[in-house]
Amino acid sequence: MMPTMAPIPRLKPYAGPVVLSYGFRPFFLLGSIWAGIEVLAWLPMFYGKLSVATAFSPRDWHVHELLFGYVPAVVAGFLLTAIPNWTGRLPLQGGPLAGLVLVWLAGRYAVTLSADIGWLGATLVDCAFLVLMAAAVAREIVAGRNWRNLKIVALLCLLAIGNLGFHLEAHFEGLALYSTRLGIAAVLILIMVIGGRIIPSFTRNWLMRRDPGRLPAPFGGFDIACLVVSAASLALWIAAPDGPPTGVALLAAATLNLVRLGRWAGHRTVSDRLVLVMHIGYAFVPLGFLLGGLSAFDIVAPSAGVHAWAAGAFGIMTLAVMSRASLGHTGRALVASPALQAIYAAALTAALARICAVLHPEWSEGLLYLAALAWAAAFLGFASLYAPVLCLKRPTAAKAPS
Repeated sequence: MMPTMAPIPRLKPYAGPVVLSYGFRPFFLLGSIWAGIEVLAWLPMFYGKLSVATAFSPRDWHVHELLFGYVPAVVAGFLLTAIPNWTGRLPLQGGPLAGLVLVWLAGRYAVTLSADIGWLGATLVDCAFLVLMAAAVAREIVAGRNWRNLKIVALLCLLAIGNLGFHLEAHFEGLALYSTRLGIAAVLILIMVIGGRIIPSFTRNWLMRRDPGRLPAPFGGFDIACLVVSAASLALWIAAPDGPPTGVALLAAATLNLVRLGRWAGHRTVSDRLVLVMHIGYAFVPLGFLLGGLSAFDIVAPSAGVHAWAAGAFGIMTLAVMSRASLGHTGRALVASPALQAIYAAALTAALARICAVLHPEWSEGLLYLAALAWAAAFLGFASLYAPVLCLKRPTAAKAPS
């Protein structure tokens, strides 16, 4: 008779601060706080009412701190939580996790005070986080022989290259343009890859428990074609955002991503806001491609598509992932409370107002203030609502999100 084998522990014995027991806890909390504070500071900087000792222009500081500050924090929280499930390895906890958090915080400090620190020192400090994250993720994926997720490492490396390029371009050229587009493209592809995995999965699981009917289409050739066309169009956009070739490619990517979203049966999830919000967030992906394509033909301003992606897809999708993962990994019910639904509504308001500020420049000042306040309300509201979830012990044994 074979002896009974004890289950493999999913966590190491840990008696330190709860907030350092899993990667999502510190990074979701600190990232959301920074996202809210950064935007509240940026608008007075934009109008010349606030000065910050950064070597970046106000535009570049704002872009950098959302694209290479906030977003990597959420990506880190998600990956450090998901990778143990992908590989069966133990998660990062305690001191090593605290060290990674401190490197991220040092980057925020160095960039914001880079005029005093010096651009080279600030560059080295800020770029360290994404390099360490890429190395940590690569180590876990290789050790766990989870080869199919090596593409995540490639995208993290691309984001790290974009961050380094941003510092160099801002210093030597005065404004970071190519590296901004590279960073946006890297994050967008991450959303298309990871969103294409979790959105149909969560949708299918929820529908199967309630009303099977039409289910999301499984990942297949169409999804691969969509990702290839989207990546190719983004490569064109990075190199030359204007002109018919780029415009046609972006419009093709918009069409494919819209069809892809429709294949996930999102209209059947209206009664579950935790699932519905992911479909809404992903809808800004094809919208950004559409507006970018129109911009290439000089029909709308270039920043319309950029903000559809950054404020809409990045903002709403990260809130959706943070809220769901935080509930699921702390043993709480996967239900969007009225307060959380208000946070989602604020994020949607911020995204729409920011896009409309570009499309209707005569109303831009009022819409910019609305977008900034709604964005801050969403992210600081998330931090306030979820601080007890992220910093206190879970009430029951943790359940994997469905």
